[in-house]
Amino acid sequence: MTKMPVLFIGHGSPMNAIEDNNYTRGWKGIAKRIPKPKAIISISAHWYTQGTKIMNEEMPKTIYDMYGFPKELYQVIYNSPGSPELAEVSMKLISKDAEYDNSWGIDHGTWSVLVHMYPDRDIPLFQISVDAYAPPEAHYQIGRELRSLREEGVLIFGTGNIVHNLRLVNWNMDNKGFDWAYEFDDFIYNNILNKNHDNILKYKELGDVAKLAVPTPDHFYPLLYVLGASSEDDKVSVYNKSPVLGSLTMTSYLME
Repeated sequence: MTKMPVLFIGHGSPMNAIEDNNYTRGWKGIAKRIPKPKAIISISAHWYTQGTKIMNEEMPKTIYDMYGFPKELYQVIYNSPGSPELAEVSMKLISKDAEYDNSWGIDHGTWSVLVHMYPDRDIPLFQISVDAYAPPEAHYQIGRELRSLREEGVLIFGTGNIVHNLRLVNWNMDNKGFDWAYEFDDFIYNNILNKNHDNILKYKELGDVAKLAVPTPDHFYPLLYVLGASSEDDKVSVYNKSPVLGSLTMTSYLME
């Protein structure tokens, strides 16, 4: 069995699901580059819960956790099968308290990307939630505990945005970022390339820059699962390293 890479995607606007742009073309390129996964475990910014939850449905539903978008977006159905067996294996690997929960579904953080990467919707898929109350180290540790699944052909997939501050979006800054957005994104970039994960776990020590880039950690924490699941000998490739609307970055990381 080929060892799978791990992947973090800066997913940005849900509209990327139905658009053809530099970001979506980058995602398609990643899918062509890496082996086809036996299954995908997605950690999405948009399943942000009290405690750690794991889906174990046979056929998880597509959900539309966004409002005010064109009708076409709500017609996307990402109906990959689930994987109750892999969900059970994941539950056993995770030392932190966790529970099964099928009240959610495959949300736009996941399907807006996978609709481009794997449009055939034939790869078993489920999500693990982001515990809003756990410290950074706990998310990283879950990634560590799931890392062995890479040897079984499982793609551990985090989806969020490294810089994500919707309150400060500037619609006149299409492909530009505020200085603090560049600074934080570069801080993460340099520490990933140098494999200084401890610095990333202590991101709050950057002070005001971190508070601006990560006002809430829902979009940032999925990165920590991916870093935890990475190996020291993984080669890092960077995609879509760019800001959008001033206060978001689309930077994505493949580690293989």
